Amino acid sequence: MPRINQTKRVLLALAFAGIGAGFVACSAGDEGLSSPDSGQPVAAFYGDSYTQGAGASDPSLRWSTLIAADRNWTEFNPSVSGLGFVNNRDRLPEDLVGLIVNEKPDIVIVTMGLNDNFAPPTAADDLKQAIEGDLGTFADELPDARLVVVEPFWYTDERPETVGTIIGWVRDAAAGVDADYIEGASRWLEGHPEWMSVDGIHPNDAGYAEIAERMDEELTALGL
Repeated sequence: MPRINQTKRVLLALAFAGIGAGFVACSAGDEGLSSPDSGQPVAAFYGDSYTQGAGASDPSLRWSTLIAADRNWTEFNPSVSGLGFVNNRDRLPEDLVGLIVNEKPDIVIVTMGLNDNFAPPTAADDLKQAIEGDLGTFADELPDARLVVVEPFWYTDERPETVGTIIGWVRDAAAGVDADYIEGASRWLEGHPEWMSVDGIHPNDAGYAEIAERMDEELTALGL
């Protein structure tokens, strides 16, 4: 869509000019920038710092907000930095899956899984069950919502074995509930250090613009 492409060009120019992006910290209470409107579909985003927008200079420049604005969706985004299907899950005052179900969105986009690469190996069985459980809950509790599961993001060119393992579990769980699945997202930033913020972990504004453009292409192909 033209506006996303134009935004990406501007942000890439800023990145190459050496303008760094600051870290933006949010909580699960920072649920999005759009005001509720009965005429707009509600899109809920279930993710970690990459969907929360850590590393962006402003929350309006994170990929989820760019996508929602471009499609005239109301964004509900309770994503939390450091969260995984199991990683840091027990530290939340309220589970995000329940928050999203209570919102009764029209669309649910799942981008979880990156941080689970740092869970201990002993958590493997719990992780697989949590992936299946979360997607199953969305499918069962929101039967009229469009469920889109995205291959978990990754942030370095080096990929530990766990990355492929978790991707496989997420893909299989998505198929198990007949959700739409977007492949390849773990490589969208690969080979482009200029798209990363100063911490080397999170995207900068140009990186989020790239994610938004790629996500836009995939969602368009799905008819969204």
